[in-house]
Amino acid sequence: MRCWAEIDLAALERNLALIRESLPPGVRLLSVVKADAYGHGIHPTATRLMQSGADLFAVANVKEAADIRELGSGWPILVLGPLLEEEDQALIDYDLVATLSSPRELDRFKELSRSSGQPVSVHLKVDTGMGRLGIWWEEAVPLINEIARSPEISLKGMLTHFAQPSDHAFTEEQRKRFWQVIERSGVEPGPDFLIHADNSSSLRSFSEQSVFNAVRIGLLQFGVASPRGSLLADLQVEPVLSFHSKLAMVKRLPKGTTLSYERQHLLERDSKIGIISAGYGDAIPLHCGNRACGLIKGKPYPLVGRVTMDQTLIDLSDATEEIELGETVTLVGRQAEGEIALSTLAEHADTIPWELLCSITKRVPRIYKTTRE
Repeated sequence: MRCWAEIDLAALERNLALIRESLPPGVRLLSVVKADAYGHGIHPTATRLMQSGADLFAVANVKEAADIRELGSGWPILVLGPLLEEEDQALIDYDLVATLSSPRELDRFKELSRSSGQPVSVHLKVDTGMGRLGIWWEEAVPLINEIARSPEISLKGMLTHFAQPSDHAFTEEQRKRFWQVIERSGVEPGPDFLIHADNSSSLRSFSEQSVFNAVRIGLLQFGVASPRGSLLADLQVEPVLSFHSKLAMVKRLPKGTTLSYERQHLLERDSKIGIISAGYGDAIPLHCGNRACGLIKGKPYPLVGRVTMDQTLIDLSDATEEIELGETVTLVGRQAEGEIALSTLAEHADTIPWELLCSITKRVPRIYKTTRE
């Protein structure tokens, strides 16, 4: 294979167990697996998460929900994104929970219930400052009251979304607004009614008095650590995904040669340059040339020149041992004594780990390690 992503499902299982152990009893773990499980592959990862004790799943749209429902009927699936009107029937066909954000959506779901003869399950989303989905918090209580008067609708939960968890003051303002909506509406958490606002980066504390009884867990379950300050920041989660390619060519180039498109790298000495058989058409970000490194035999070598669609250049001039064609080049993950974290490559590419994972294209095979250690 010219390049591949390796997915360690056993590490995913261990991460989920570690996260669950860190949550208080009674707090439900809502596993977020949108965008093809952040590039890890929805079917294999969701299957392992089911086996590992995920309470329920959250996805972005009905297509992702249908992919999970193919695996089994025992798990609630919350669709976080808004449904197009032509997608409403999927809520009944696949037994899904919708995120409701507006009176108009309520009317649509009531009509769906009447036509199907089945109640429609929803979580009400409250906009406390994200400015995206959800009913604005000052307008939420009348909508909650209308839902309560609607036998066609089964209200299964309420949620909000924090805009900037690192801004503690604004996050607490959003939390305060959500609390006010909950208090004014009179809803209470329970086994069949989930109230959730936090993901792994915003979670600060739990108390017996807290009304929050569910947490949305996304990248943390895949081994991308939470930022400092989070209640889950110190968990020793393991990276689940690594990305590798092969060295397709090695050539000598003289001092003064410029490399790749736009001639963004000038060789200041006679150099030994390798060609990696992967580029931004696979998973290597365009902007990490001249910044990031790749591991060969456990040692880091700099990527040089602009990354191209199908190949990336790597400077092997400082190699102290022979490097042969076909050597494995690791761009994310561990190789021998070396390791490159996903967050490091994301930083070099001026992006975030979420985008980096979602940018791994379809032509990159996913290789799954399934063994439990």
